[in-house]
Amino acid sequence: MYVGTLSFDLLLGDVHSLKEKRSLVRPIVAELQRKYAVSVAETGNQDLHRRAEIGLAVVSGETEHLTEVLDRCERLVAARPEVELLSVRRRLHTDED
Repeated sequence: MYVGTLSFDLLLGDVHSLKEKRSLVRPIVAELQRKYAVSVAETGNQDLHRRAEIGLAVVSGETEHLTEVLDRCERLVAARPEVELLSVRRRLHTDED
């Protein structure tokens, strides 16, 4: 069993309130869940209206499949025009860790 995680650090565009922030972050989270069947949530910077941290996890029996899903998720977030992807932290774990 392999577990892969991604942590996205995002800078949001012209956002002036937490309500506007939620209107940008929620669709990204929902699209990742719908397209790739991953576990994903806003995991940090909840009190800052121009920054967001999104955490994502996926479990697979094969490292190739795991890497492919993580790559697709990263490309999806990077392609969103309303956010700037500042950094991505990727981790791979096995059941022996």
